[in-house]
Amino acid sequence: MRLLERMRKEWFMIGIVLAIAGAKLEPSIGMNGGPLKPEITVSYIAVATIFFNSGLSLNTEELTSALVHIKLHLFIQIFTLAFFPAAVWLFLQLLSITPINEWLLKGLQTVGCMPPPVSSAVILTKAVGGNEAAAIFNSAFGSFLLWILDPKCHTFCLPFSILNVSLPAGFSLCFHHLWQRTISRVEMGIVVTPLLLLLFLGSSSSVPFTSIFSQLFMTVVVPLIIGQIVRRYIKDWLERKQPPFGAVSSSVLLMIIYTTFCDTFSNPSIDLDKFSLLLVLFIICSIQLSFMLLTFIYSTRNNSGFTPADTVAVMFCSTHKSLTLGIPMLKIVFAGHEYLSLISVPLLIYHPVQILLGSVLVPTIKSWMVSRQKGVKLMRPTV
Repeated sequence: MRLLERMRKEWFMIGIVLAIAGAKLEPSIGMNGGPLKPEITVSYIAVATIFFNSGLSLNTEELTSALVHIKLHLFIQIFTLAFFPAAVWLFLQLLSITPINEWLLKGLQTVGCMPPPVSSAVILTKAVGGNEAAAIFNSAFGSFLLWILDPKCHTFCLPFSILNVSLPAGFSLCFHHLWQRTISRVEMGIVVTPLLLLLFLGSSSSVPFTSIFSQLFMTVVVPLIIGQIVRRYIKDWLERKQPPFGAVSSSVLLMIIYTTFCDTFSNPSIDLDKFSLLLVLFIICSIQLSFMLLTFIYSTRNNSGFTPADTVAVMFCSTHKSLTLGIPMLKIVFAGHEYLSLISVPLLIYHPVQILLGSVLVPTIKSWMVSRQKGVKLMRPTV
């Protein structure tokens, strides 16, 4: 009984294993041009479904309470989208002289370029009792696009001034005073992550730069906006019924993973050695622990200005990376590349590792936070 409960709880991890195994057994089903037609069903329909689902589930109204922690947000975003990819790039320059598979090394760089996840960092921060509002804000801020939905003036602000997009009545496009707007509704990862991938790796597909961002816009931005528009009209129903948004996105993601590996196993020239795979697993664990320690040391300095609860949010949000957003983006940016699945492997490993390490460390971090908070209370002067 306990085994079944555990399997039900970890169904997504089991699903990843089964998806890869199924792709190995019969790759012709999910390969490009196969019966599933992934060049259409995955590249467009599946990716759009994930981001429409994200638009439906993202409650931007709840993020305003976290706005006051400007220093905390700046640190997490700079660490995640600037320091993390740069540090990984420097580290990979050393690893390039090793016999590790070069495409797995490129995959490690893609991990560094990814935005934080919307779920795991928040769940672990909440489990410890850390600053949950800050975790929600930074996960949402780092995970989506630079666009604003202003519930008071019913206005979408997009950084695409060259676009001529028709929106439903009551909505309009605006392109000025972007940084004077409410920053709690600004999302960055969908813009920053592709740019980082192109900066550090370049596009390995034959798709032109403009086509990549055009497809990103149509399969990511538009479904996300539509999801938010629909949410405005069925918000009460969504709050009442609590649809399983996470399960829907995860199920679609399994299809993307399956078809990606079908392409790999259908190519006989690709060979993944176990030595490289084990080394990548060790490197990922080392990166996770090292960056968690680094953020812990920085955020607990006497003049850091962070509370113990803030430190918990910093540790998880700064070091976790999004699989849900990452795999669809890689599918677009590296469309048609024969080594796409190998590039995806480190991200597929990083996801369960961050959850496993985070879960193992929850009791220790919680104990530290509680004792630190008690110490702060005892140090306060009594009136």
